[in-house]
Amino acid sequence: MIPCPLGSYCPMATFNVSTGLCDPYLYQLPPGKADHTCGGANIWADVSRGGSMFCSAGSFCPTNTKQIPCTTGHFCRKGSTAETRCFRLTTCDSNTTRQNITKYGLMLIVGISVLLFVFYNCYEKVINMRERRYAKSREVAVKSIQQHVQAQARWLSATDAIKKATRSFSFSRRTIVLPNEQSEATSERKEVEAKQKMEERSEATENKDNNKKIKARHLRGDTQIFKYAYSQLEREKAQQQHNAELTFSEVITMMIDDEGRKRPPIEISFKYLTVTLKQKKKCLLRSVTGEIRPGRITALMGPSGAGKTTLLSALAGKTVGCLISGLILINGKVESVRSYKKIVGFVPQDDVVHGNLTVEENIWFSANCRLSADLPKADKVLVVERVIESLGLQPVRDSLVGTIEKRGISGGQRKRVNVGLELVMEPSLLFLDEPTSGLDSSSSQLLLRALKREAVEGVNICMVVHQPSYALFQTFDDLILLAKGGLTAYHGEVRDVEDYFAHLGIIVPERINPPDYFIDVLEGMVKPSTSSGLTYEELPLRWMLHKGYPVPADMQKSVSGVGEPDYSGNQENYAGSGTEQQLSFFGEFWQNLKYKVEAQCDVLKNNFLKSKDLSGRRTPWILLQYRHFLGRMAKQRLREARIQAIDYLILLLAGACLGLITKASDESFGGPGYTYTIIATSLLCKISALRTFSLDKLQYQRERASGISSLAHFIAKDTIDHFSTLIKPLVYLSMFYFFSNPRSLFLDNYIVLLCLVYCVTGIAYALAIFLEPGPSQLCSVLLPVVLTLLSTQPTNSQVMKTLTHLCYPRWALEAFIVSNAKRYYGVWLIQRCGALMRTGYNLHEWYRCIYLLVGAGAACRIVAFIGMLTLGKKY
Repeated sequence: MIPCPLGSYCPMATFNVSTGLCDPYLYQLPPGKADHTCGGANIWADVSRGGSMFCSAGSFCPTNTKQIPCTTGHFCRKGSTAETRCFRLTTCDSNTTRQNITKYGLMLIVGISVLLFVFYNCYEKVINMRERRYAKSREVAVKSIQQHVQAQARWLSATDAIKKATRSFSFSRRTIVLPNEQSEATSERKEVEAKQKMEERSEATENKDNNKKIKARHLRGDTQIFKYAYSQLEREKAQQQHNAELTFSEVITMMIDDEGRKRPPIEISFKYLTVTLKQKKKCLLRSVTGEIRPGRITALMGPSGAGKTTLLSALAGKTVGCLISGLILINGKVESVRSYKKIVGFVPQDDVVHGNLTVEENIWFSANCRLSADLPKADKVLVVERVIESLGLQPVRDSLVGTIEKRGISGGQRKRVNVGLELVMEPSLLFLDEPTSGLDSSSSQLLLRALKREAVEGVNICMVVHQPSYALFQTFDDLILLAKGGLTAYHGEVRDVEDYFAHLGIIVPERINPPDYFIDVLEGMVKPSTSSGLTYEELPLRWMLHKGYPVPADMQKSVSGVGEPDYSGNQENYAGSGTEQQLSFFGEFWQNLKYKVEAQCDVLKNNFLKSKDLSGRRTPWILLQYRHFLGRMAKQRLREARIQAIDYLILLLAGACLGLITKASDESFGGPGYTYTIIATSLLCKISALRTFSLDKLQYQRERASGISSLAHFIAKDTIDHFSTLIKPLVYLSMFYFFSNPRSLFLDNYIVLLCLVYCVTGIAYALAIFLEPGPSQLCSVLLPVVLTLLSTQPTNSQVMKTLTHLCYPRWALEAFIVSNAKRYYGVWLIQRCGALMRTGYNLHEWYRCIYLLVGAGAACRIVAFIGMLTLGKKY
């Protein structure tokens, strides 16, 4: 016989004459020894072999030989030494095995729902209150400024009326003056008045600038700031109207006075610029020479495939996978345009804006992160209001931009917001890729007027344009006209382009838009009506000869006049077709692999080899940008509350179903239920975490190219996701824990599940960044199932054992089972030791499992962040 442990029931056995066994232990007396009698228990084992000595469920055993049924209001699990009082709001009859605590789960989920509802609504109301107060301050300021302007206009009209009356009275009394004397007196009077006006204007300008600097830094209230901003806007409008009436000398004097307020000039000149695609050896641009100057708008035009966007990207330093030859000079020096990226704007062809933010929020975020950190708030408000006003976005400033699924502002307004994101950072150099595509004539004119105002401040503007109207065409200062093959057909002032082509015998017919006609000629769709026999292929050659540029060798025979220019024999040099060598399968595979490696090397070079900063602008540092990202992400998540509510509802249903199906069994310490928990939570949390980085890849690329911190972007998103990381385990356990009712504490289960959600969220970040949306979703579904099955299978080989120990489901499952097994003692010790030995778990490694889950989540986040920096265009 053995001593019985705590929680066992070991009464003296009685001999069963019919079976010859000692009940209830089922052992026999030694044969041939009549003096032997039945005693106590002869074996202490696990439940499957020694279940007879366990104190039965619904009863408790204070001693080894005494078993007492549980009384009402208490419950007794199997192997209990004392009865446990049931919680309030639960009903426990006599002989109850476990208490029904589902009410607490329902109370918890109701409490969480109420808290989330209150939080989201209160947060939304706080934001709405701030926005309404902000809008009210703006309306008060606008109304005050309008009243001031109207009063000033009335005063000016009254003054003019008095002056007219005075002049008419003095005219009747004026003496007769000779014509020569009258003209001399008039000219002298005009000179004196002009000098007085210029002196008054210069003094007013100096005083205004000094007062502006002092006043802008000391403004505090929103109303004061808006009054300052709108008063400046009204002054600018009045100044523009006044400038239209100035004489030539007054304009020159004004430009000299305003020189100190212009932005740092950036002039780009390029000589013999050639861009060749590395993979196919296709020449996209060939021997392009020219310049774009500050204070002018340069239009880049040509037929489709002429290399307009390629030239724009080459000048902006955004070409990847291409070989660039030639010379690009920045302000006469060989510098990289990336050294000026803080004051260089690039408007992409697609409208890359955040659809779940309003127009004003999009523009304000760009202003906060890209304007100078030393700029006062009042001046930032002035810049933002100026951009919104100049682009005609005032009526929709508080409207959501919208997405494909959710309708927002119109396409033309969205295009103008796309341009406004770059105008608001006050660039010195601005590239625009087809900004007028999809806009009507009035919207295009509005956009060009805003760009004209930027050009007056010294901004160098270069834009790709398709089929502009004649009125729009006349607003451009310079024109770069590209022909097929990436060759230049014209580069000069817009007003001289018709004369140049007329000199070649190409006359624009009446009632035909000149830019459309020139593009049709370069496309070969329209044969120029000239007697010289000039063809569209010869136009780039004529331009080279006209400017005295060196002619490529393959075009020399056209210069000598022998035959027509033969482009077919050298297509591999600039067109990528014709005599292209046919490669084998392995040769083509090797060439593609080599191209991808070279392109990735270009991306790494652009991302990690930082050039020196020559912009002279100090943008907000990373913590301030992190704060702006937090505010933006909070608004975006608030507007996605319905999607998050669906995520919580699915987790709630999963917890209820798994809690009802898999009751926590004492024999396995709840192992099956925890296994399903790991699969369900991993799958659901990964799927929802994919949205964090997969929905705004294009927006991230644009913001990063403009110099905004990638680290602030990543950490802010992860910080906002921590809210869901904290809530989701509570939502799931509110159902699963209170339905399955394990012995482990709720806090222990919450800590393990919290670390598990943190780990799988980091894995989801990496999947979203490294893979496309389809494969990332598939991996998010397969990984939890495969890794969990691998972690629960018995392994004999050392390799499989090592792989099993590297799977995160094993760490989570071990932590769950260990936290539950710690609550089993006394008669359960052999059962606990046997189960832990079979699975390879250690009772003292609970903290190690927690650290591994947290470390894996942090490591995956580091890998995901490195992927953001290295993948370039893919992310």
